[in-house]
Amino acid sequence: MPPIVHGSKPKNARGALRRLLSYITRYRLPLFAALALSFISNILALLGPSLAGSAINEAAAGAGRVNFSQVWYFASRMLVCYVSSSLITIAINVVMMHVSKRIAQNLRTDIFEKLLRLPVGFFDRNAAGDIISRASYDVDVISTSLGTDIVQILTSTVTVVGSLVMMLIISPPLSAVVLVTIPVSVGYAVWMRRKTRPRFARRSKSYGAMNGFVEEMFSGQKTIQAYAYEEHANARFEQVNGTAADAYYDADYYGCTIGPTMGAINNVSLGLVSMLGAVLYMTGGVTLGQISSFVLYSRRFSGPINEIANMINDIFSALSAAERIFDLLDQEEEGADLPDARTLARVRGDVALSHVAFGYTPGKTVLKDLTLKADAGKLIAIVGPTGAGKTTIINLLMRFYDPSAGQITVDGTDIRRFTRSSLRAAYAMVLQDTWVFRGTIFENIAYGKDGATMEEVVAAAKAAHIHSFILRLPEGYQTVISEDGGNISKGQKQMLTIARAMLYDAHMLILDEATSNVDTGTERQIQAAMRRLMQGKTCFVIAHRLSTIRHADCILVVRQGDVVEQGTHEELMKAKGFYHQLYAAQFE
Repeated sequence: MPPIVHGSKPKNARGALRRLLSYITRYRLPLFAALALSFISNILALLGPSLAGSAINEAAAGAGRVNFSQVWYFASRMLVCYVSSSLITIAINVVMMHVSKRIAQNLRTDIFEKLLRLPVGFFDRNAAGDIISRASYDVDVISTSLGTDIVQILTSTVTVVGSLVMMLIISPPLSAVVLVTIPVSVGYAVWMRRKTRPRFARRSKSYGAMNGFVEEMFSGQKTIQAYAYEEHANARFEQVNGTAADAYYDADYYGCTIGPTMGAINNVSLGLVSMLGAVLYMTGGVTLGQISSFVLYSRRFSGPINEIANMINDIFSALSAAERIFDLLDQEEEGADLPDARTLARVRGDVALSHVAFGYTPGKTVLKDLTLKADAGKLIAIVGPTGAGKTTIINLLMRFYDPSAGQITVDGTDIRRFTRSSLRAAYAMVLQDTWVFRGTIFENIAYGKDGATMEEVVAAAKAAHIHSFILRLPEGYQTVISEDGGNISKGQKQMLTIARAMLYDAHMLILDEATSNVDTGTERQIQAAMRRLMQGKTCFVIAHRLSTIRHADCILVVRQGDVVEQGTHEELMKAKGFYHQLYAAQFE
């Protein structure tokens, strides 16, 4: 599955619009109400120019012949029409804000659920900031456009059609002048669409890249300061920010010319109408009130065209954002379980890899012909130099990836014959990159076990040697951890995740450098506690500090994707092979 990559030009704006409409049409009732209210509002607004013309005709009757009661009659009704139209428009906006909010909520829900179904490889290949940008910035762009542009389109359609009908009733010759300029306006709008659409796609892409860079820099803030890299980071941000700003300017540069240009075309039309209207008035073809009404209708006719032209910016930006979102929603998910896949239950813990080959990218093999066996209830240590394939083995055991060749079995059955959820539920996992979430200490430890009691959580915390630390916190087990555990140390976060794994009722345990952030004394205590709690369960340990796995039942030495040695610590040291070299190198 390729990573999300966008060219400068949208791939399928029409398809994105069609899919976006599938979200919009879920709210047919409020949309129908908005359409009906829009029709009423515009009818009322369209009565205004006609009433104004009638009032002007009454006022133009000449001195002594003006019927002020009639003037007031038309003027007051014109005022009622305009005020009523404005109030109804406010109601339409409220309805559409509700609809746009719900659509944004649905999009974010679909994005989040999609992310939960995507394979680990997707997150390995795509920046977190760009993914977040799709769920926040791009959805906001669509929501804003839906909340305003749909209302405007509905209103404009009724206004344009109604104004055209009224102009034709008042004066067909004057209407012909207005209609002559329409092809010019439409042709210009089509030409600008071709110019602006790819620019708005580039703008969305550059903002995603900038968000990814900012997220990366914030996550490494301590490292940046430790290496006095602030100026370099700032220089890189200036480059990324400059690219985003240039893309924004490039898109808006063309976009902001649309409205004024369309306005100029319509003003030319108005000038021609005024000239011809004056001639017709002098020849008795129209009255002064009719000219006034016609000018007002022509403005109402051209105004929506200008507004639609101005909305092109938002519409193209929304379509570009929609393409990015639907690109994410179209990403290939983890392969479905086999039709006859069964739930992994009553696990013994016998795990075997037979002639397994795997590579993350075509042509680059990480594991070549890996064969190993882990008996139930044994502690299996996996050691080797960086890049040997140790973490890759864990990824394959958990079916984050499937091998390109060979077979992995649990209790003698190919793991592809089990459902992924039940296979992964059979493992408890503690990684070097610890993960805690904003919540209480209790919630973080009990994360993997529904209905965990306080007694169980305390027992796991004691086993992980973090109970005394928790009691020193202001609110003990109810103390809230800040986002990503910013208010506790890395070692304490790691001990929390170890307590979480101890509480989790799993038959197999994976530890990937799980004690790398704790001191040596605590590490020994945790190792001893793990041996007691994991009695009778299969445990895989990836370790770089070889002193921590001397007690393992079996040590697998991985080198260049193959198991080159295996045995106990004593057996491997006596063999004087590659493990002996690694061990000696750490203690020389």
